[in-house]
Amino acid sequence: MPFQQITINDEEHALLEKVRLQQGLETIEQTVEWLAKSRLRRQSKQMTGRGRALYLVERTKE
Repeated sequence: MPFQQITINDEEHALLEKVRLQQGLETIEQTVEWLAKSRLRRQSKQMTGRGRALYLVERTKE
């Protein structure tokens, strides 16, 4: 997934840490990525009625 810098406060960090431990993830970055993908999957399923797999699309150099 492309890198995007985000700023979080202590309360948000504690919540992300809780989710990280629940999901067995290694880093907060993985947790943020997992949450984003989960939300996208849920929205996609709601719109289309079907689950979709999400894959990173690599940019090609032209």
